[in-house]
Amino acid sequence: MYIAMNRFSVMRDNAQAFEELWLGRDSHLKGRDGFVEFHMLRGPEVDGLVLYASHTVWSSESTFLDWTRSEEFRAAHKGAKANSKLYEGSPKFEGFSTIQHIV
Repeated sequence: MYIAMNRFSVMRDNAQAFEELWLGRDSHLKGRDGFVEFHMLRGPEVDGLVLYASHTVWSSESTFLDWTRSEEFRAAHKGAKANSKLYEGSPKFEGFSTIQHIV
């Protein structure tokens, strides 16, 4: 299993618009080979910035990498630069390979 995360620092005043953007977009993930699940997470607010993380679970790192090279990926991220004004800096990507899974 592979987990891909992007962290975003969003100004408090932009939090509602940021959430609406994510809740209203088509992720193009459903039906994608290797896709397991997606979560958009809201974290703590510190010094006027709200932490968000997109959290995607894949069957393997290779299925995630295939996704990043796909037409669906390009469609899901079309116009992303125009929305970058909603958050501070660049999203921070973090990828994790699973070493233990307890259910």
